[in-house]
Amino acid sequence: RRFSFSALTVVGDRAGHVGFGFGKANDVTEAIRKSMEKARRAVTNMPVKAGTLPHEIIGEYKATKVYIKPACPGSGIIAGGPVRAIMEAGGVTDVVSKCVGSRNSMNIVRAVFNGMGKLMDAKTVAKNRGKTIKDLWG
Repeated sequence: RRFSFSALTVVGDRAGHVGFGFGKANDVTEAIRKSMEKARRAVTNMPVKAGTLPHEIIGEYKATKVYIKPACPGSGIIAGGPVRAIMEAGGVTDVVSKCVGSRNSMNIVRAVFNGMGKLMDAKTVAKNRGKTIKDLWG
């Protein structure tokens, strides 16, 4: 019988940059090495504002939906395993999340990164609307 191992890893600098990777190999250490290498190549930017997210997001991937909302300072990371790991790696300290549908770790991670692609900070929103930040806040 021939065994195969798979590893799902998340990397981040705790300053708004986070990535994930998936690796498979016949050896556990090789699978982890491959997934870490892929994760380092797939790092994306996550805008973090005062330890939380700028606005709520809904990430979807196949049968998984992940709702992530900003939280008040001191709330902590109220999230399950994969979401918690991503938020900690990205430097988020206060957030609330809920997973609906499939609880498969790979699907949850992909749904979170799908939702993070929709995250925008105030500068980006102002630029897209052709206004200044002062115009947005009245």
